[in-house]
Formats: sequence, structure tokens, C-alpha cells
Amino acid sequence: PLERLTSRQREVLQLIAQGYSTKDIAKQLDLSVKTVEAHRSQIMSTLDIHDVPGLVRFAIRHGLISAEM
Repeated sequence: PLERLTSRQREVLQLIAQGYSTKDIAKQLDLSVKTVEAHRSQIMSTLDIHDVPGLVRFAIRHGLISAEM
């Protein structure tokens, strides 16, 4: 499933899963808040995941983040 995401989408997913806010992600990646929101929406659609906790579980299962954070 990770292969269906762009590298930028994987980066945004990792930061979401690490608990960063949309505003923090935008600042860190030098993007607008709207762009980060669009990436999150595209990620959720591509992976058929409908909430942020689901994205976190996905990220842990696929090794994007560690559960021991």
C-alpha cells in the first residue's frame, strides 16, 4: 500500500502519525496548510482510511513510525 503514495504523501503521513498538527507540518515542509490538508485527504482516499487514528495504526504497521514513541 505504501507504494501507492508519493514520497511527499509518505512524508506527510509520517508527520501526522508522529502527532504533528497540520500547521506544524505545513511549517516544517514549507507548504500551505491547505496543501497539507489536501495531502491528508488524498492519503486517506488512497489507503481507504477514514480517520487520523487509522493513519497512525497504518504508519506503525508499515514501519513509518515506532509504537514506542
